[in-house]
Amino acid sequence: MTATVLVVDDHPSFRRFARRLIEAGGFAVVEEAADGASALAAVRTARPDVVLLDVLLPDTTGFELAEALSSEPEGPVVVLTSSRSAGEFGASLSQSRARGFICKRDLTAAAFASLVRGAA
Repeated sequence: MTATVLVVDDHPSFRRFARRLIEAGGFAVVEEAADGASALAAVRTARPDVVLLDVLLPDTTGFELAEALSSEPEGPVVVLTSSRSAGEFGASLSQSRARGFICKRDLTAAAFASLVRGAA
């Protein structure tokens, strides 16, 4: 069974890049969202197995959204991403409900798959 993915980022060019990369890795991107409110709606309708979630969104943070998604029944696995390095987020990253973090410049199909293995 192919794991389904929601890509959440406020930059359309990154969403397109991430979609191509994730689909090339054998995942199915079922939805995209540009902000937290759209992401919550998409999770409730599309029921993705995984959410690739930007840490900095226009209406919320990825940390807050990861917390909200963890309270959803059968909530998705969350992988955080940012153009900033993991070290810039300090304890917020380690205390997050996310499965892991991938810096945008390091996002590859293999790195994504290694974090979400077993999610579907």
